[in-house]
Amino acid sequence: MEMERFPARIHILLASNAPIGVVIRRGPSKQVCTLLWDRCRDQFTLAQWLKGRIYERRSDLSPDGKYMIYFAMNGHWSSETKGSWTAISRAPWLRAIALFSKGDCWHGGGLFTGDRAYWLNDGYGHCLLQDASEVHRDTRYQVLESYGGECPGVYYLRLQRDGWTYLQRDQLAKRKHLDIFEKPLKNGWMLRKIAHAEVGAPPGKGCYWDEHELEHLTAGVLLKFPTWEWADWDRNRLVWAAEGCLYTGYLRSHQLKDMTLIYDFNDLKFEPRCAPY
Repeated sequence: MEMERFPARIHILLASNAPIGVVIRRGPSKQVCTLLWDRCRDQFTLAQWLKGRIYERRSDLSPDGKYMIYFAMNGHWSSETKGSWTAISRAPWLRAIALFSKGDCWHGGGLFTGDRAYWLNDGYGHCLLQDASEVHRDTRYQVLESYGGECPGVYYLRLQRDGWTYLQRDQLAKRKHLDIFEKPLKNGWMLRKIAHAEVGAPPGKGCYWDEHELEHLTAGVLLKFPTWEWADWDRNRLVWAAEGCLYTGYLRSHQLKDMTLIYDFNDLKFEPRCAPY
């Protein structure tokens, strides 16, 4: 019997002080690649593939877009990285300039606190394998809110740093809840992110997945987008990922209009690629 195929899963890291982003594209489940997104020209450049998993919600891009921190797992538990690791690389590439072995999938990854400074989501278990003079670990950064040792422990901090407000948690079942975030946009619009965490997620989704809504607060217009797995505001436009594709649209008079496909990531296939450093 042929296995059911799902669209590529897309998550995007946006640089706060530069018009670029890094696309983390996953699919099949044990293959992932990164691409550089030139947000001025909407051009995409393939970087590297990894046979394994990048935990995109524990990853971040430096404000100037030059460095990336990510947490990854390939399950090679007897290797030097102990099967999982946190790396700092030159975006959008995956080759580490600073590398910490981990050995499990608890904690890991981190956030940038400046163009060259990063906070390591340590918890326990990281072992420094390689360091780099061009970036440094910020040991003074204090986590104000704790969201546990898995993906929300980094992701929710990143969302709030980048302009999202954490509203509430809705407990739907013993091992199923959702957290609601909002970001105010232009002309009375609000973008709402509904972040799910559950055991036994729907087919084609992981235990952490998002959906989105747009609400016009004065007109009483509510638009629901259950297939949007990532969305954010990019200067004067809305950008979102759904079913392996990236789209853009503009908010006009109580409507989302001029919706355009920017890029379809579904047909990308694994190919060995080396970083240029």
